[in-house]
Amino acid sequence: MNTLTSHPILPVDIVLAPEWWHTHEGITFDDDFFYHPLKRVEVEQRMEKALYERWGRYGLGEHRNDKRPEVGAIHLAAGFLLSEMLGCTVNYSDNHPPQVLPAHREALDLRPEEAFQSTAFKRFLQLSENLKDRYGHLTGDVNWGGVLNLAMDLRGEAIFTDMMLTPDETQVYFSHIAQVIDRFTRLVEAETGSTSISVNRGVRHFRQPVFLHSECSHTMISAEDYEQFLLPYDIAWSARRPFGIHYCGADPHRMAASFAKIPHLDFLDVGWGGDIKMLREFLPHTFLNLRLSPVELARQTPEQIQGTIFKLVQDAGGNPHLTGLCCINLDDTVSDEQVNALFETAATLRAEMQASPRI
Repeated sequence: MNTLTSHPILPVDIVLAPEWWHTHEGITFDDDFFYHPLKRVEVEQRMEKALYERWGRYGLGEHRNDKRPEVGAIHLAAGFLLSEMLGCTVNYSDNHPPQVLPAHREALDLRPEEAFQSTAFKRFLQLSENLKDRYGHLTGDVNWGGVLNLAMDLRGEAIFTDMMLTPDETQVYFSHIAQVIDRFTRLVEAETGSTSISVNRGVRHFRQPVFLHSECSHTMISAEDYEQFLLPYDIAWSARRPFGIHYCGADPHRMAASFAKIPHLDFLDVGWGGDIKMLREFLPHTFLNLRLSPVELARQTPEQIQGTIFKLVQDAGGNPHLTGLCCINLDDTVSDEQVNALFETAATLRAEMQASPRI
């Protein structure tokens, strides 16, 4: 058993895109999917059953027989609620994740308390209260994004000019966003015991809930800007252990030396294309969750998928206790055979590692 997770070594997870769910299961992603309490429970169980029917032999669909009062969509990669709470418009559709429309606010003006007075938050609160009244408890969590991600939703590309021209005001702006994140995630965690399954399902394998900060937008800033403006939040949040960073961009290695300054970086979601060897060099004790490209996987043969995974795991240092795999947002072009190859390859590597442990 892995010393960090409750799962055997080299855990694997997938997240299927709304297009896949709509095509194969007829699920629609309108407002009701996210906010109607009965549909919330019904559809999450339906998704669990679908996963079990296809990949139950690999451990998916463990809650297929349970009616779980999930407060958020734990089977999607969809961060939108905090953006909506902060004033962005969100469009819902049948077969796509909710689309956040940047607010393009004219000023660096944000009052954290207003997010919790918003219609979006009140709707979420009503959902939570309805579920709790019916089931007596709550489960799951909500994808809460990240400081710079949310700042971009609010200011658009102007936030990068803000960082250059008005750094002090920008720091205050970021701190207000961080206050909203901190309050929201603590509220959810107090009810459900987790904050970040909806950010990456891989964190559910950890013995304790991981607090996973999304840094998708950090591909657009320098390591120096990260250290000046955003590293302080990661350092502070690393006290909420286990702490992790979700970096889905192709260049997480640019931040390797900066990430090494975080006192407790327990989990790093490594974007496809990242230099795994460099990351492992700087982060010898961090769990590296290696992300495969959903586009590439859907184009590859099972043999090519196997070769890709072998190389990724080898580059991660061959430490089975500090390595995991995932593929996020697989759309309706992927075949069951290709997904099987991901799980089968991991099973092969797992067996080899257990037979001949390197550490």
